[in-house]
Amino acid sequence: MHYLDILVFALYMMGVIGIGIRFLILNKGVDDYYVGGRKIGSVHIGLSVVATDVGGGFSIGLGGLGFIMGLAGSWMLFTGLIGAWLSAVLLIPRVKKIEETKRFFTFPQFLGSFYSPQVALLAGFISAIGYLGFTSSQILAGAILAEATFIPHLDRQTALIIMGIIVIVYTAMGGIKAVIYTDTIQWIILMSGLVFIGIPIGFFAVGGMEGIREVLPAEYFSMSNVAWQQLLNWAVTIIPIWFVGMTLYQRIYASRNKKQAQRAWYVAGLFEWPIMAFMGVLLGLFARVAIAQGLFGYLGYDAAGDIDAEMGLPLLLRTVLPVGLMGLMMAAYFSAIMSTADSCLMASSGNFLTDILSRWFKIPESRRKFLWISQALTLVLGTIALLLATKMPNVLELMLYSYAFMVSGLFVPVIGALFLKKASSTAAFWAMLLGGGTTITLIIGGWNLPLDLDPNIFGISLSFITFSIINFTKTK
Repeated sequence: MHYLDILVFALYMMGVIGIGIRFLILNKGVDDYYVGGRKIGSVHIGLSVVATDVGGGFSIGLGGLGFIMGLAGSWMLFTGLIGAWLSAVLLIPRVKKIEETKRFFTFPQFLGSFYSPQVALLAGFISAIGYLGFTSSQILAGAILAEATFIPHLDRQTALIIMGIIVIVYTAMGGIKAVIYTDTIQWIILMSGLVFIGIPIGFFAVGGMEGIREVLPAEYFSMSNVAWQQLLNWAVTIIPIWFVGMTLYQRIYASRNKKQAQRAWYVAGLFEWPIMAFMGVLLGLFARVAIAQGLFGYLGYDAAGDIDAEMGLPLLLRTVLPVGLMGLMMAAYFSAIMSTADSCLMASSGNFLTDILSRWFKIPESRRKFLWISQALTLVLGTIALLLATKMPNVLELMLYSYAFMVSGLFVPVIGALFLKKASSTAAFWAMLLGGGTTITLIIGGWNLPLDLDPNIFGISLSFITFSIINFTKTK
C-alpha cells in the first residue's frame, strides 16, 4: 500500500481517537456514557442504528455472499428492513412509554420490568456474551481487511492486535455519545466511498457489463439463486434481533421521544435494504469477476477456490483503486467496522456492569467513579473480544452465531412481555435458558441438522414450546 494511502488512513484514525478523547472530557456521568443524555435527534440515531447493524462486518460478509451467489445474497439484509420496521411499530412505543417513569440503561432492565430480577439477570448474561462475540466479529473483519489491503506480508494476528487496540481504546474513552456522533460521520464516509469510488471504479475495472457477463453464469444475476432454508435461517436469526438487541435499546433510550426513534428506525431499514444490501453484494460480484479475469494473479490468487470468499472484496479494492483513493476507501470500510464494534462493546459493557456485577457488588454512587469503572470494564471486555477473534476464521459465521445465541434465548420472552397481559417469570426464565442453551450446544457440537436448518431455529422453537407450556400452567 502506498505511503499516501497509509497517511490518509492514519489521519482518519487519529481524528476518531480525538473524538473519543473529546467525549472523555465532556462525559459527566452514566447517563452520558451509556444513553447519551437521552436527547439525541433522529438523524444521528438513524445513521447510528444502520451503521451499527450493517457495519463493516456485514459489509465484508455481504461481499462474501456476492462472491459466492451474486445478487441473491442481498436478501440477507431484507430481513433487516422487516425487523427495523416491525420494531418501530411494535416495540418502540412500549419502550418509550415505560421510560416516562423508569429510566433504564439496558435491555435486561426493560425485560425485568415485566418479569423477575432473575429473568433480568439471565438476560444480562445472554446479551453480554452475545455482544462480546459480535464485537469479536468486527475486530476480525477489520483484520481481514487490513491483511488483504494494507501492508505486504501483514499477518492476521498482527492485524487483529492493531484493530483491536484502536477499537477498545476509542470506545472505552468516549462512551455512547462518541459512538453515535462518529457513527454519523463514519456512515457518510462509507456511503460516499461506495457510491463515488468503490462501485464505479470496480465496475469499469472488470470491463463493465460485457466483462461481467462473459465470466459469470446467469444465476449470479437472479434474485432466486438462494435456497429456501437459507432465507428462513436469515429471517429467524436477523428479524428478532431488532427486538432483543442491547445496542438498539440504548439508541431508543438515547432518542428524544417516540416519534424521533420511530423515524430513525424507518430510515435505518431503508438503508439496510436495498441500499447497503446491493452495494455489498455488487462489490463481491465484481471481485468474483476480477479473480476469473486474472486480476489477482500478481498476489498469487488465480482461481476463486484459492481465497476465502470474504477476502474477495478487499483484494478487489487493493487491486483497482488508485493511490490516495485506496486510503480513503479503507477509511470508509474501517469506519463501518468501528461503528459496529464500538456499539457492541458498549452494549456488552453495559450488560456486565448494570445487569450483572451491580447485583453482587456495590457500585460507587459517585458518577465520576461509576464512569471510571465503566471505562475499565470496557477495556477488559474488549481484550477478551480480541482474544476470541483470534480463534474464529469467518466474520459472517461469528456474527450470525452471536445473533443466534441472543435471539434463541431472548426473543420469545420479549414477545410474551409485549403481547400478554401477565406472562410468567418462570416461563420466561426457562425459555431463555433452554432456548439459548440449545442453540449454543448445537453450534459447538457441529452436528448436521435436518434440511440444513440453522441451530437457532431449533433453539427458538424449544424456547417457544417451553414458554407456552409453563406460562399456561403457572402465572407467577
